[in-house]
Amino acid sequence: MKKFMDNDFLLNNETAKTLYHDFAKQMPVIDYHCHINPQEIAANRRYTNITQVWLEADHYKWRLMRANGEDEKYVTGNKITNLSKASNEVPAPKINDTSLSNNTTHDYEKFLAFAKIMPKAIGNPVYHWAHLELKRYFDCDLALSEQNAKEIWDICNQKLNSADMSVRGIIEKSKVEVIVTTDDPVDSLEWHKAIKDDPSFTAKVLPGFRPDKAVNIEKADFGDYIKQLSAVCQMPINSIDDLFSALENRLDFFAQLGAVTADHGLDYIPYARNAENDTPVIFSKALAGTLLSDFEVQQYKTALLLFFGRQYAKRGFIMQLHYGALRNNNQQKMALTGPDSGYDAISSFECSHNIAAFLNELEKTNELPKTILYSLNPNDDAMLQTIAACFPGQGILGKVQQGSAWWFNDTKPGMEAQLTNLASRGLLGGFVGMLTDSRSFLSYTRHEYFRRILCNMVGLWAEKGECPNDIEVLGKLVSDVSYNNVKAYFGF
Repeated sequence: MKKFMDNDFLLNNETAKTLYHDFAKQMPVIDYHCHINPQEIAANRRYTNITQVWLEADHYKWRLMRANGEDEKYVTGNKITNLSKASNEVPAPKINDTSLSNNTTHDYEKFLAFAKIMPKAIGNPVYHWAHLELKRYFDCDLALSEQNAKEIWDICNQKLNSADMSVRGIIEKSKVEVIVTTDDPVDSLEWHKAIKDDPSFTAKVLPGFRPDKAVNIEKADFGDYIKQLSAVCQMPINSIDDLFSALENRLDFFAQLGAVTADHGLDYIPYARNAENDTPVIFSKALAGTLLSDFEVQQYKTALLLFFGRQYAKRGFIMQLHYGALRNNNQQKMALTGPDSGYDAISSFECSHNIAAFLNELEKTNELPKTILYSLNPNDDAMLQTIAACFPGQGILGKVQQGSAWWFNDTKPGMEAQLTNLASRGLLGGFVGMLTDSRSFLSYTRHEYFRRILCNMVGLWAEKGECPNDIEVLGKLVSDVSYNNVKAYFGF
């Protein structure tokens, strides 16, 4: 029987062990899409305790804690604005150790609430991620539970006091070369500039252009956002042409700070034929506060995405399109904790025709940028891969490709399914690999998790005789998918 999370964790054949330990493990990390706060890197934040780095912003963990019936104050804690007490509220975890200071008591309660769920979370990726993080960053091989929570709390907090466990220390320990954050066009990017100008830190921290608020014309705050963009650009925005000029201004600004990619978070990928003809009138109506029809919304979004696609192609930006999330489903709970706090789900919206038409419209004029497509619905895997293959680029490896298993799919079976789909319908060796999509600085172990799964799959194929067991050839494949491809694709 194998020991839990030993050196050959997830590596279930000899070829996989060689591929991981001799090739994939050695590769640096390029995290080309995440949600970490660049200010914390600029300030080189230090954490007082494990709760701060583990539970401050991790909706994966929050969802599991809620599934266990934990009180919301031990989940999102200070995110709550007006938590109403339910009559059947779960009793708070008890703390028997009086040595805990008043300043850390609540953080320990949250940590204990999380520890309670871990034995029940076997089979969930959070179980693996949490224990990989304990092992890699805290030299802790214990399996977290309510019974040993205090021991692990002390081990982690002592380690957090060491010199190499600041935010920058964690990044360097993780061999991270490049981090791409997620930033609104109106962002000042002051923290990116501060990091860039600091010669003591070698990792690149680049902004990622995320213009969702400019696209979401149906949102109640759209008009306010346009005013904010106008103020940042120091120009009036009274027409669609003014909007395009302002957004070009911000794209140029992002490029000056090293940006090479843009990301869109979409409910679905829209497409309306000849949408750009009606967009000036639709934009004016929105600024005047007129309620738009669903079709007008789709026309506007189509026109904006086409505009962005052309601008990205002009600048050599990679376009990333994430879609398929059914967001903020529990309105009562979201009112307490805010958006992006774990009340999202998978949508089944079918938009294959829209995706193909959108990419084709840009291709017609040779203005289709490198593009990575992500769907939150795993049923879309084959569709995305086959559409991507319709839009090759001469001299470009995987110009349009299906992205890594995202969000609810970055599980072991989810990654295996995505990799199998990609290999069976395209070029696995052209894949740009894993990203964290995370708000935690300890999440770089997700790259290790992915690489172990990749090596195990390739090793299994070799040992079953489905491909030659040529270690140099297979080693290059896993090295490329782990690091080399993304470095070349993004031009780092």
